Amino acid sequence: MIQPAEFWNSVYDSGAAPWVIGEPQPAIVDVIAQGLVRGAVLDVGCGAGEHTIHLARLGYDVLGVDLSPSAIAYARANAEAHGVSARFEVADALDLGREPLYDTIIDSALFHVFAHDNGDPTDYVRSLHRVCKPGGLVHVLALSTAEPGFGPRIGREAIADAFGDGWVLEELQPVRYRGRVTEVVVEAEQLGLTPGSVVDEAAWLARVRRAEKE
Repeated sequence: MIQPAEFWNSVYDSGAAPWVIGEPQPAIVDVIAQGLVRGAVLDVGCGAGEHTIHLARLGYDVLGVDLSPSAIAYARANAEAHGVSARFEVADALDLGREPLYDTIIDSALFHVFAHDNGDPTDYVRSLHRVCKPGGLVHVLALSTAEPGFGPRIGREAIADAFGDGWVLEELQPVRYRGRVTEVVVEAEQLGLTPGSVVDEAAWLARVRRAEKE
């Protein structure tokens, strides 16, 4: 079940979001450093805005969007605290628009929300397809079932199967995802995790290109 905006608002308002770590994900920073982000960029499910802020600081034309108004308020305050001018909007990832506006799309820990527990990410991937320019790249960072961990984890086939017609899966590799152990991490005790600690979990990093011709 996909949670409504009110649920995500409550997590941000309480300061309990495990994915808010005060910095961009190292795996995404590496993608940027490799020159794999270009043109107009969409940071979908931007959360606290760490990736949008990092990209804006580097001079990219980037927009961060999130379903949660509380997340967007947090991201705007975060950007202001860092002295960075960054753009954020409230938007539904299932309805990102109808025009192919973006050369690069960053998805850090959103895809697995739609795909875990045999979920169906079809509508989400269609939404990405509509706003990604032909030849544009989508980078997906998602938690992995490769080892025990917390959060909505998925197998590599969830990504490979979702990006079929209209896409070219260029790379899918294991990486790490950095998270924070908060009170909403119900698995903390059974995993032996210390509340307040920062952990690096198993994850997938996919690079997917929208086909030039379909």
